[in-house]
Amino acid sequence: MIRLLIRWVINALVLIGMSYFIPIYFDNFYAALIAALALGIVNAVIKPLLVVLTLPINILTLGLFTLVINAGLFWLVSTFVKGFYIANFWTAFWAALIFSIISAAVSWLDHKINERK
Repeated sequence: MIRLLIRWVINALVLIGMSYFIPIYFDNFYAALIAALALGIVNAVIKPLLVVLTLPINILTLGLFTLVINAGLFWLVSTFVKGFYIANFWTAFWAALIFSIISAAVSWLDHKINERK
């Protein structure tokens, strides 16, 4: 449970850190926490359904359409989380790509740290 809370806060901090390089905006840290939580829920529930529904397109594009799905979900979260703003689709695309890379790195580090225990 503690690891989950730590990952949630780290993801919120990553989102805030990304806002210095990409035009995504947060009103406060609370909005970043809610956005990180919403991204986690959306990626766990809606993303698998979209990947299955768009499987033919994903196969034709060798999986690159998943980047479009990630961007769309990132943009979707910004529409219903108050205090989290993304200017346009391309901003959402780059933000989702960077967030995915950093999140994967954090997951890998978490796995390596817990592997030693």
